[in-house]
Amino acid sequence: MNEHNEETPQPEDSDPGAEDVARRIGANAGIERRDDGQIDVLKTIGGVRGLIESLLPGLVFLAIFTLWQQLNAALIASVAVALVFTVLRLVRRGTLTQALTGLAGVAICAIFSRVTGEAKDYYVPGFYTNLAYGGALVVSILVRWPLMGVIFGFIRSENTQWRENKLRARQYAWATWIVVAVFAARLVVQFPLYLADNVPALGAARLAMGVPLYAAGLWVAWMISRPQKAPTGDPIPGPIA
Repeated sequence: MNEHNEETPQPEDSDPGAEDVARRIGANAGIERRDDGQIDVLKTIGGVRGLIESLLPGLVFLAIFTLWQQLNAALIASVAVALVFTVLRLVRRGTLTQALTGLAGVAICAIFSRVTGEAKDYYVPGFYTNLAYGGALVVSILVRWPLMGVIFGFIRSENTQWRENKLRARQYAWATWIVVAVFAARLVVQFPLYLADNVPALGAARLAMGVPLYAAGLWVAWMISRPQKAPTGDPIPGPIA
């Protein structure tokens, strides 16, 4: 590379410490790959079982509260469903972290709702989660380490070399904005429903905009960040001037 080009990344871009952190994030992001190296969205969200585990506790809570207006029963049933999934994961020799993550999330939602006595507060932790993840992604873009680039770059064996390619860096920034949009859309749609005390609509929106929307956003982010093809059909190598 021409070291005198003003737009060429500076030495800090190749900081081995930053690259090591990026590799660790990519390796531990939980994004699954197929044998051909492409992203496996369904496997990433835990397959059909993972989808059911993520949706059923919330669905049970919403159904019981909507039909009978019994908050305690809805909370107990929701936590019980999450507990059953946790036990099943442990029986199938899943890791303790994987097994407890879902249960902890449901339990926190139940605690929020039980403390206030308001069914709508079951959904409050989700607002904080979306703000935190969305904010972290925006920061990653601003510091020129868009998180989708860190993760997808690892999957595509680009490591952090994509940062030296202006086109790839832009693509990964846009890919990260796609995922930011997922978190932002949840807040834009769901928070007004929370303020309106419309629990049935809020619960339905949370289910529809949960794992299914995230999976769709992840797929779109993957597709728009695909490497540009040369006329021969091979990825264009090296930095683009």
